[in-house]
Amino acid sequence: MEEVYKKSVELHEEMQGKIEMVNKIPVDSKEKLSLVYSPGVAQPCLEIEKNPERAYDLTIKGNTIAVVTNGTAVLGLGDIGPLASLPVMEGKAMLFKKFAGINAVPICIDSKNTRHIIETIRRIAPSFGGINLEDIAAPESFEIEEALQDIGIPVFHDDQHGTAIVTLAAMINACKVTGKKLTDLKVVINGAGAAGIAIAKLLRCFHIDSPLCQSVKTLIVCDSKGAIHRFRNDLNKAKTELLKYSNFDDVEGDIHEVIKGADVFIGVSKGNILNKEDIKNMAEKPIIFAMANPTPEIMPADALEAGAAIVGTGRSDFSNQINNVLAFPGIFKGALKARASTISTEMKLAAAYAIANSLENPTADEVIPSALDTSLAEVVAQAVEKAAHSERELEKQIAEAEAEMND
Repeated sequence: MEEVYKKSVELHEEMQGKIEMVNKIPVDSKEKLSLVYSPGVAQPCLEIEKNPERAYDLTIKGNTIAVVTNGTAVLGLGDIGPLASLPVMEGKAMLFKKFAGINAVPICIDSKNTRHIIETIRRIAPSFGGINLEDIAAPESFEIEEALQDIGIPVFHDDQHGTAIVTLAAMINACKVTGKKLTDLKVVINGAGAAGIAIAKLLRCFHIDSPLCQSVKTLIVCDSKGAIHRFRNDLNKAKTELLKYSNFDDVEGDIHEVIKGADVFIGVSKGNILNKEDIKNMAEKPIIFAMANPTPEIMPADALEAGAAIVGTGRSDFSNQINNVLAFPGIFKGALKARASTISTEMKLAAAYAIANSLENPTADEVIPSALDTSLAEVVAQAVEKAAHSERELEKQIAEAEAEMND
């Protein structure tokens, strides 16, 4: 890892960053200048003034998003601030371009005040077709995303929903391989931050009314103090809400106690918290998704030696890399194509099943497509766009029916 870190610094220094702005049109004559700028540019402005939707056709808005952070929860580095988070945001922008052909602009906001962040995003929204929230600490990230659902363009916190979508896709295929059913599973999640809570909501279909959503049977979420249950008096709002759909039996204890008899362990926490004995104490053919980076909650070799049927991590050097890049490029591409105003739960589920079904014959070593599969973004985009259009058509039918009733 030291060698990787050294080479990464050298590469960033050599290139002075990883992205740049490129002109689509060569400004090489007076005629071109008059078209792209004054006086010709006045007419596109007037067309957008008359019909704001034309901005999607006449400007970069239709294929450009903002990658927004305040640097409070960057990778496994924690609260390193907005400036230090810029290399990660540049990297995210590169992935959008590489996998989906989407322009992405890093926006690093120097504030921990949720009201200021919400206001800043509202003010810059006209320039973009979508907002990807990134590396913002929970529970502030929940509040920010929720408050921005009315700005007319999709606002999507990838650390929450991207992780949840890819995890669900891997779960769907892991069940195919092991012969288990989602609806029979006992799942233990370690980590009650943005990712852990989003995964929990999706696996338990919390506030989700869709035939695509199948709730796991039992779910327990642990934080650094152990199982989250109703007798604890140290829970924040987000953790308290977890009790509406998890740990109905108020199981107590640390992760080593809670994991006993579980079918699935999902880790979005920190490295080396599990041992071989923990895996042996799980149900038959246990599924392990140890996604802490760079060190998983348990190393794959140890988990497999202890009897795990399937092991996934967040790392590219192991099998079954559960990586958000499988989801977010295609999700935004589909949302932009549909000119969606939000990314709905139905669109998220469509993405998860598109990812899972892209593997015709999943195996224990391949329950999820490769993170470098450049064809997957288009598959996901088509599923998301279709879901968006279906929802829009349903909303239209409901509105027409209500209008007829009122008449």
